[in-house]
Formats: sequence, C-alpha cells, structure tokens
Amino acid sequence: MPFLLSTAAAAVEVKDLYQAKVPVNSQAKAERNRALKQALRAVIVKVSGQEAVVDNDLVKQAVAKPQQYLSQYTYERVASYSAKNEAVKNKLVLQAVFDENKINALFQQADLSLWGNLRPQVLLWLIEEQGLSRSILSSSSRSPLPDIATDYARQRGLPVIMPLMDLTDASQIQISDIWGRFAEPLRAASSRYYPEAIVVIRVSNSSLLSNIPQGEDEKDCILCQENNLILDWSLLTDNQVFGERRQSNDAGKLIEQALAEITQTIYQGYAQSPSNDNELLLDVANVDSLQTYMAVSQFLEKLSSVQSVRLVSARGTNRRFSLSLLGGRQALLASLKLNKLLQQHIDPLAEVRPDDVPVFYWGKS
Repeated sequence: MPFLLSTAAAAVEVKDLYQAKVPVNSQAKAERNRALKQALRAVIVKVSGQEAVVDNDLVKQAVAKPQQYLSQYTYERVASYSAKNEAVKNKLVLQAVFDENKINALFQQADLSLWGNLRPQVLLWLIEEQGLSRSILSSSSRSPLPDIATDYARQRGLPVIMPLMDLTDASQIQISDIWGRFAEPLRAASSRYYPEAIVVIRVSNSSLLSNIPQGEDEKDCILCQENNLILDWSLLTDNQVFGERRQSNDAGKLIEQALAEITQTIYQGYAQSPSNDNELLLDVANVDSLQTYMAVSQFLEKLSSVQSVRLVSARGTNRRFSLSLLGGRQALLASLKLNKLLQQHIDPLAEVRPDDVPVFYWGKS
C-alpha cells in the first residue's frame, strides 16, 4: 500500500530503533535482567513494526538471553506520564542499547519481516470531546494525552508530530472538519507539515458513546456502562482507512491501542518482507566524481534493509549497483521514495517492463 501524499512528503530516519528504556525499581541484578529482557522485546517490536513477532520461537529464545545482543546499558531518572494520565516524576529507568547487526541477523535467521530505519512522517490530529465541548490537542495543551501519544509512538518507532494549532492552523481548518474526518480540508491544513500520512484520533465521553449498537437498550449495554470513553481513528494517505471503535475508562490505554493499530497498518506498506527476491540492481545517475560515488555507496550501505552493496558497472555519470537485501525488492523501493538524496526517474512514455532496472538521481536531477 503506497503512502504518497505529495512529492515533498517528509521521511524521518529513526535513529534509536535499537535501544529502549524500561522502568526499574532498583539496580539489583535480578531487576536488571528482567528489564533487559523487556527492553530487547521492545526493540524487536519497534524494529519489526508488529507485536506478533515476539511469538516466534527464535525470538523467544533471544529474549530469554538478552545479554547476547546487548551493547551497553545505563540508568537514569526521568519524568513521564503513566497510561492512566497520572504524572510520574523521577522514575528510575534502564536504557539498553542492542547490537544492530545481531538483531538484523536474528530477523534473517527467523525469516521475519524487517522495517527499515527510514520511516514516514505522520501528522496526528488528536481531538477530544467532553460533553458538548470539542478541542484540538497539541503538544502545548494541558492534557497529558499528547505526551502519551508521542511517547508511545516513539516506543513503536513511528515518527509522529502534532499540529502547532497556531493562527495558521486555526485559519485553515475547522474543528468540525477534523471531527467529520473530511479528507480535503485535512490535506489542505496538513500540507504545511509535509506529512507522508495523516491520522485523526477522536476521543469522546458523549456523542460517540451515545451511539448504542442497533437493537440494544442502554441498560443492556454493559460495556457502555463500564467504559465511559470511546475512541476511533482514521488514517489518510492516498486512501482513507478507518479503525474500529474501542471503549475504556482509560484514555491513555485507548491512545496506545490506536497507535499500535496505526503502526501495524503503515508497517504493511514498508516492511522488508522475507522472500527469495533479495537481490536488486539499481542505477544511480549524477555520480560525477569519486567523492559522489563514495557518498552514494555509503548511503546505500547504511540502509537497514541492505546487507551488502557491489558496484556492477560504470558508464559516464551512471553507476549500476547490486544490492543484497534483507527483505524484498518492492519494500526497499517503497522506502527509498521517502528520502531526498535519491529521486527515482520514471519516463512516462517508456514501455514498462518488470525486469527494468530502476533509475535514481543522486542529489538534484
């Protein structure tokens, strides 16, 4: 599923994929071992983009012995919010950094999908309804929900930003447009942020909650009585995807569940799926010096989904590379569309053939 909002769409290189922070009660050895297992599990979920990966037998074995993958760990005290919206100050956490090559090798050995470190920028419109009042939340709002959303997105390796809600935003979109999840006003108001995907999350204790399923009386809707909040979400890229409504009395938990589902949906468009199609020929134009050639080579080698790079041929300023991939060809090409250094050249008049070698321009074309 391609996620292409505009030619200027932004992508973010996630640099902390292979590290995680875990709250601890002390620096005792037993507590440290427990935290390292939890940290490795969190890293594997973040690298893969999906929760189900932890059920793999080889992953379970790895999590049981996290020291084999550990590069370093430190302790620090941080201030954070709990999922129940309660402020937690000076919490002791263990930060663990794991070896990228060993984690990637584990994924390859377990035949698991690998999400690259170049990921789409997501703009989150978070709107809260309390009674008859609706408000658009931003990072400067007094509500803890924006912090919960951005913290959890960071844990899942999903680059999320929120609108500033300054005079420009206020003049470009109405609350009713966001609440109604109307695509065109959302695209127009979001364009200043150059997102690759737009997300709307609605949290309500009134109008959404009052929509009792057809055929049920309110007194019979036990779920409605026990859970006084409801959340739903939509993801807008080239298409619009709507998530299911969820109910709870914990807004933070609802936000986290929604972002987990959104991450999984986006992941499917970019994950490096294991396959036999793990070799890719790639032409790069505008390579007019040794310095440029070295820059191109290093760029390709640093892609998390690329195992090795080999120069195949050189003609003029064109260089052909053979890439050995940790995942599939189409997934890598999808992730390359997010970067600004390589721009793919597509001749609309040329006959399209499945075996054509894709051509990219280095720098400006």
